[in-house]
Amino acid sequence: MANADCVSVRVFSLNCWGIHYLSKHCSQRYQMIGEMLCKEQHDIVLLQEVWSEKDFLYLKAKLASAHPHSHYFKSGVIGSGLAIFAKHRIHDTFLYRYSLNGYPYMAHHGDWFGGKAVGMAILNIAGLTANVYVTHLHAEYSREKDSYLPHRVVQSWELQQFIRHTSTGADVVIVGGDLNMHPQDLGCRLLMSYTGLKDSYIETAKFDGCENGMTLIADNLFIRKNELIPFEKGIRIDYILFKGSSTAKIYCDFMSTTKGSVPGHTLPYSDHEALTAELRLESHIPAQTGSDKTQDTPAEKLAELIDTLTEARTEVKVGLHCAERMRYTAARTGVMGFALLVLELAIAAVPCFALGAEQPFPRISFYLLAALCFTILLTTFLLYIFYTMELKSLQGAEDQMRLAVGSLQEKLRGFPVAQIHDAPQRSPEGQQPSALDPEE
Repeated sequence: MANADCVSVRVFSLNCWGIHYLSKHCSQRYQMIGEMLCKEQHDIVLLQEVWSEKDFLYLKAKLASAHPHSHYFKSGVIGSGLAIFAKHRIHDTFLYRYSLNGYPYMAHHGDWFGGKAVGMAILNIAGLTANVYVTHLHAEYSREKDSYLPHRVVQSWELQQFIRHTSTGADVVIVGGDLNMHPQDLGCRLLMSYTGLKDSYIETAKFDGCENGMTLIADNLFIRKNELIPFEKGIRIDYILFKGSSTAKIYCDFMSTTKGSVPGHTLPYSDHEALTAELRLESHIPAQTGSDKTQDTPAEKLAELIDTLTEARTEVKVGLHCAERMRYTAARTGVMGFALLVLELAIAAVPCFALGAEQPFPRISFYLLAALCFTILLTTFLLYIFYTMELKSLQGAEDQMRLAVGSLQEKLRGFPVAQIHDAPQRSPEGQQPSALDPEE
């Protein structure tokens, strides 16, 4: 059917790296970001790592005329760092905090204190309901020894669940943020294949920016090259994703990224590069074919999704074994601390029953040793609780994945054998619809 309407939407996404006293030139960079956003007049602005609410309020005042509608998502000890600014009215918002987000004792990484989450805002754009999501996943601090991989896989699983279950009534879906994953990483594949989201960089008709769409580049003033090893030039971990529906199609006509230092300034906006995607929304009335939508999903796509889910379950099980081992270590250390405390009390009670002249009691040594025992007991008790909670979250995610694999396998068995084996060759990443929610 002929298009009933067509509208252009410019989406901007940036990890602002806004950690005061730790991030360099924080205030100056926020001024640059505010000036740029006022000038560029984006329709939707998705920001991450806006850790200070004062910085959000500064941007809100700065962008009052260009982006009259905004929302700051609050979570965790220091906030989620997520914010959205829009020209269109925000009708509703919701925040989902990921169940796993690193470890509190890894204070130098700081992810646990940030309360990583996904924020959703519902907008009305030219009569179309748009579900807009902004998120920030746990960082990858070591490519070779990534102890946070199970957490990031669970976050990807929860993100795709949240998007699927909250976007059923939406005409278009737009997702932006710092996923901290390479395009071919397990979590990214899980998110894209399960939701049917398309990558703006892959789908765009024109591109202007860093080589291969990289968003963390060696030429950035704030990046140390050893952080990018083994990738010398940079990596792509920030994304703008989108998906249409039976009532609206969405295309990416142009995408760009910044390229390090801002022209006219000596500084870049952040340690990450900013992304801008020009999306075209076309509303239309779907044809009444009467076909069963569940049968439109290619068998090959289902098989690929099953493999991805199985791989994700394997990584989650690795995390489960690690959490069980750490919980056992915490329990064993706690028992040793308790035994030491009992032994100390027994030694302290000896003079009370001793005969003969009184011996001087070493009070200072006793108090110091008692304090050590109580510290061990308290620390191990808290760690035991934390690892138990981690186990529950990992077990819950693994159970959900197991049920999903069973459902997909049952669906796959409904296809003729010839269709499974003679399925057409897979097109490039991002070109196929979702296995669970096809658009056609």
